[in-house]
Amino acid sequence: MNACVEQACSALAGVNLSYSVKGAVLLRDVSLAIRPGENLGIVGPNGSGKSTLIRLLAGIVMPSAGEVSLSGQRLTSLRRRDIAQRLAVVEQQAETDDAISLLQAVELGRTPWLSALAPWSEEDTRIVDQAMADVSLHSLRHRAWHTLSGGERQRAHIARALAQRPQILLLDEPTNHLDIQQQLSILKLVHQLPVTTVIALHDLNQALACDRLAVMEHGRLVALGSPFEVLTPERLHSTFGVHGHWLTDPFDGARILRLR
Repeated sequence: MNACVEQACSALAGVNLSYSVKGAVLLRDVSLAIRPGENLGIVGPNGSGKSTLIRLLAGIVMPSAGEVSLSGQRLTSLRRRDIAQRLAVVEQQAETDDAISLLQAVELGRTPWLSALAPWSEEDTRIVDQAMADVSLHSLRHRAWHTLSGGERQRAHIARALAQRPQILLLDEPTNHLDIQQQLSILKLVHQLPVTTVIALHDLNQALACDRLAVMEHGRLVALGSPFEVLTPERLHSTFGVHGHWLTDPFDGARILRLR
């Protein structure tokens, strides 16, 4: 399939994306198309461009060159409201100084769907309640935002994104600040969602559950394919600076990475 056809058939695509800040090139000539319904993982060392790519695909920042398309439409041709009804993003450092409760923070996810002709309804309340329950925060819904731990805030950001009911969900290292039980729970939830997901991850073994992996290095896309295709011993050494090989878990037969 050629690049133009693949872009038109994709849920979300970037073509020849580059991004620079004050002369420093953070991303250079990255092209990829995310298939409808797939779970694409973005991996790479710190500073490789994972967060920058997520922000470009979300339309939070505009590329210095190249373009992003959403279901075949240029992102720049769409209204922010229309984008927000179809795409939600969870950033690493999304914070607020407003004196709000956890419930109010999650309710913000319904904003793109509200208008004078479509005010808040019981359905909105049901969606918000379900989003908080999905990340095990319903019992904390009336807590003030500033009293929440880092992990609780991270889960609240994910709940807010879920309340948006997007077709595409972008997450930038969503398991940061979470303990291992919460990490596994959130990743299981993400993989079960009936949406297209793009998730930047730090842990390579957690990334194995993705359909495909995009490997970033020094702002470039250096590999794209299934986890077992791209995480070769040669790639692990050249990109991540580690030695690694595959092991089979005797408990369930799953393949895992042993890094050293």
